[in-house]
Amino acid sequence: MKTVKIIVDGVSQTVSAEDPAMPLLYALRDDLGHTNPRFGCGLAQCGACTVLLDGTPVRSCVLPAIAAEGKHVTTLDGLGTQAHPHPVQAAFVEEQAMQCGYCVNGWIMTGAALVRNGKKPTQEQIREACSSLVCRCGAQLAMIRAIDRAAQGAL
Repeated sequence: MKTVKIIVDGVSQTVSAEDPAMPLLYALRDDLGHTNPRFGCGLAQCGACTVLLDGTPVRSCVLPAIAAEGKHVTTLDGLGTQAHPHPVQAAFVEEQAMQCGYCVNGWIMTGAALVRNGKKPTQEQIREACSSLVCRCGAQLAMIRAIDRAAQGAL
């Protein structure tokens, strides 16, 4: 059994990885009690499990927890608070950019990485970055608008 130390939403955490292939998603949800990210497909094809690993969006359902050793993991809860939301979170509210909300984790985390440090991606860059995210409700256009709104600072 391996003990894995990761920094989740700014807090140092330790999880036990009995299986070296145990996905980071399982460590976050089962061991640390985070309700976001979500399990979607388990194959890195939908994006519901997306977290930021040292600022880069990754699919936590296929990333072994041991690959996050000593790294910073940011979940949706770590982006902002209800009183002080991240600009992408605020834009999603302003644009009413979700329906059921199951996939929103992947969209917001990907959007947050895109607009990091004041970057202003184009609509084409946003669409490309989000092209592998799945939304079964059909809210993709509203979510792309929300990410664009956050990127342009239009809040």
